[in-house]
Amino acid sequence: MNIKVITRHGPSNYGSVLQSIATLKILKRLGVDAEIIDYQRDDERGLKAVLANVNHKDGYSNPLKKFLYVAVRYPMEWLAQKKFDRMRIKHLVMTQRCRNTTDLRKLKADVFMTGSDQVWGPVLTEPYDSNYFLNFVNDETRKMAYAASFGKTKFDENIERAFRDYLLRYDHIAVREDSAKRMLDSWGIHCDGQVLDPTLLLNGEEWSQLIQKDRKSPYVLIYQIHNNPRLNELGKEIAARLKLPLYRVSPSLHQFNRGGKFIYLPDLGGFLSAIKNCSFFVTDSFHGTCFAINFNKQFVEVLPTNGTASRNQSILSLTGLTDRIIHGVDDLSIINTRIDYSPVNEIIEKERYRSIETLRKMIYE
Repeated sequence: MNIKVITRHGPSNYGSVLQSIATLKILKRLGVDAEIIDYQRDDERGLKAVLANVNHKDGYSNPLKKFLYVAVRYPMEWLAQKKFDRMRIKHLVMTQRCRNTTDLRKLKADVFMTGSDQVWGPVLTEPYDSNYFLNFVNDETRKMAYAASFGKTKFDENIERAFRDYLLRYDHIAVREDSAKRMLDSWGIHCDGQVLDPTLLLNGEEWSQLIQKDRKSPYVLIYQIHNNPRLNELGKEIAARLKLPLYRVSPSLHQFNRGGKFIYLPDLGGFLSAIKNCSFFVTDSFHGTCFAINFNKQFVEVLPTNGTASRNQSILSLTGLTDRIIHGVDDLSIINTRIDYSPVNEIIEKERYRSIETLRKMIYE
């Protein structure tokens, strides 16, 4: 059986690539010949992506200010894109590049699958992209979704109506967040269940196989994907209280002055090694949280403030770790309370088995 998976594998983002790797590995274990559809919109790559981004930012209506932003950001984005392209080529089985719906309609498969990540959420220039709802697939071909996410929990009526029409064409749907399952229920759409993100379907030992060199000295690590000055200050304060050096890992060069020794644009193994070997972890990232759990790290979470916090809250609630959410220095006493990973690992192992079994049933039954 051939399954082609459309997902958000294209951004210069570690979580995007790692969840794609995990999806392919699990499908292969289930006896499937799987490929990632190499769908990358022109407005999400290169100069067009930088221009689309600045055009949607507040405070950049001045042409000179916009020019300076592009002049600074484009070289950084170009470098990250080139390195992540190499990672994708090395670690993913992909189709030919598809840039639009016309390209996608040329693809053939026994089953088309919408994969994980915020596939049903906003893209840079639009409130959603219908291609992630498999609008390019004919009605005779099976369609399914595994661990798909809306990213947000509130949409206007027109978007909700469009989502419902697209999703009614699916044969099977499993979602990543409890909030997504509630939305499907409210729209009268059958959901096969809430399942784990693909990065949690592989354990820490399996992910460690991508690591070539482990870091040794103790340190506090920040992995940050949102611009939140409060997180920067909390990271510095935690490192000071623990009397440990502060490190920061990021594919974005503009984070170099946010605090901490900068680990810039490592490969996948370097990224995983930074998390695996830290003494304490500070993050606002959903996938950062997943790898903190996979590697059984002591960590705290600063929730994003852009309306996408439900995915972080969902995995923390599932594992009984909502007390690791901090809002300010008054919450930092939690760093002295160690996480007992015995019950967490039991939950993840149970949910891992159930999620893979859900996927198997969607494919074969």
